[in-house]
Amino acid sequence: MPGPAPDHRRPLEKWADVRSLRKRYLDWGGGGDPVLALHGLASSAHWYDLLAPELRERFRIIAPDQRGHGRTTQAPDGYDGPSVAADAVGLLDVLGLERAILFGHSWGGNVAVATAVHFPERVQALVLIDGGFVGPQMMPGATWEEFSRRLAPRDVSGTRAEFLARIGAQLAVCWNPEVERIVQTMVRDRDGLTHDILRPENQAQVIRALWDDPVTDAWPRLGCPTLLVAARPPAEEAPTDFDLMRERMMDLAEREIPNGRIHWIADTIHDIGYHKPAELAGVIVEFLEAAQAGPGVP
Repeated sequence: MPGPAPDHRRPLEKWADVRSLRKRYLDWGGGGDPVLALHGLASSAHWYDLLAPELRERFRIIAPDQRGHGRTTQAPDGYDGPSVAADAVGLLDVLGLERAILFGHSWGGNVAVATAVHFPERVQALVLIDGGFVGPQMMPGATWEEFSRRLAPRDVSGTRAEFLARIGAQLAVCWNPEVERIVQTMVRDRDGLTHDILRPENQAQVIRALWDDPVTDAWPRLGCPTLLVAARPPAEEAPTDFDLMRERMMDLAEREIPNGRIHWIADTIHDIGYHKPAELAGVIVEFLEAAQAGPGVP
């Protein structure tokens, strides 16, 4: 008997030797321009599992596990902006892609910006998904100690069941079996307890690089069309420090990024791709179609 029909919403898992890394990536196929989709800190390529199927009819979506994340090599160093940008371009080289659109969620937005600055000829456009703005300027007057404390590893202590109960409560607005599956690709079990796959010493290197090389310094040097999609929480919720910081940074981005556009998605969370993937996809398509139609971004 023939087996079950393939699930076209699922990507193919592939591997590539990129610089010193054995890099794992997900390839959704699809037609149109290639997209390199970069996940956030302590996340994985699966962050795009709900967004990519919404876009695969128009784009070829490729999402790697970045250095030290997911199933890619746990490298002991190389977490600074130029190095992770070289990782991204190295994967494009292996795939034979001259240029790509770069997506970046959260810290992945910082990686996308670094790639566009260090390798401008390889980046067609940027889509920064509630990211690409994390740096010292996010907290005016912040000290290194305060900055590093705020970006320290999240609490994944306890058993896997305890971890899922805690993160399920945090993501209650969009928690479902698919999101539960996705978040489990970011952690591992050891001695009956859950740990982030990204090692604390490597996360510390990322945080140090964010402090030493502020992403806002790079914004004026971006030469490609750039979309920054920001999450706006429900009006009835008291804004957090992060929400207030996001408002300040989007105002700054609107002034500093040439050929850039800011779009707010209302009543959502930082993980927009979990909560409103179809709406996010629509915003992205509209922006990229406009960018391809002419030199300006409306």
